[in-house]
Amino acid sequence: MDSERTGTVLVGDGIERRLEEHRVELTGYCYRMLGSAFEAEDAVQETLVRAWRSHDRFEGRSSLRSWLYRIATNVCLDSLNAGKRRARPMDLSPASHADATLPAATAESVWVEPVPDVRALPSAGDPADVVVSRETIRLAFVAALQYLPPRQRAVLILREVLAWKAAETAELLGTTVASVNSALQRARATLSEAGVSTSEPAPPAPMDEDQRALLDRYVAAFEQYDLESLTSLLHEDATLSMPPYELWLRGHEDITAWMLGTGIECRGSRLLPVSANGSPGFGQYRPSGPNGEHQAWALQVLEIRDGRITGLNSFLDTAHLFPLFGLPLELPR
Repeated sequence: MDSERTGTVLVGDGIERRLEEHRVELTGYCYRMLGSAFEAEDAVQETLVRAWRSHDRFEGRSSLRSWLYRIATNVCLDSLNAGKRRARPMDLSPASHADATLPAATAESVWVEPVPDVRALPSAGDPADVVVSRETIRLAFVAALQYLPPRQRAVLILREVLAWKAAETAELLGTTVASVNSALQRARATLSEAGVSTSEPAPPAPMDEDQRALLDRYVAAFEQYDLESLTSLLHEDATLSMPPYELWLRGHEDITAWMLGTGIECRGSRLLPVSANGSPGFGQYRPSGPNGEHQAWALQVLEIRDGRITGLNSFLDTAHLFPLFGLPLELPR
């Protein structure tokens, strides 16, 4: 008999396993709320610890999954009460030109950070749910969520991303259905103003032969530092950003000029593939010694639309991000 719905407490040696089964989906939820893979993992760990400590008081009035989401929501809301909001460089300033002076680095806590797919996305399930999960974990969507007040953010994620009913969401948040519906309308309006839709997301292009060919061409062009070939893969209004720096660039001319100027030391880089935020990405390693060694330099996350790259997001916090993605910090010759 399932103790989740019979009113019995959760006891026995299986509680740790049953809690752990929810780690990935909870991480995806907390990541959307917090915009940081590291804060999300901390929030999930705190959620599971709280659940384990109090499982003998769980009375089964709701499912174990709902109970865990209630705990996770409270953990995230507590974290967000300080009023902090993560962003992308494009949210903070207009585009710069290639001759701009690189500003001082900003604290990592300012930026929406990437998350490995394997830690935040389901590996199986209904294809429609998988599409929604991938679309709503992309960098642009997560950054847009940061504009919402914390409780509106929770309502929108629970209702639009996880497809919870209004009554379930109201019970989780300790409020009324009318309040939930009102918060959802306000959240939708805010995201609509930001150009983000939460209804019927377009399915991402599958990793078919065309996309594999695009990525192969990108790797070849980047590693050969063939900027003419590289920019042929970019949309005309493609962007290049480099957190923790606020500076960002738009368009072929400025991206090329930057890579031939300030970014020239990226010549000779090597790339290793990763999957981040439902998108293809790469660990970038720059030459670091006379014997062909390469040192970790950036975690790249590509944004692709209509067969072209629309965004090249290079996150430079390699000391933390490369271990998170299972990447070495150095490549031998």
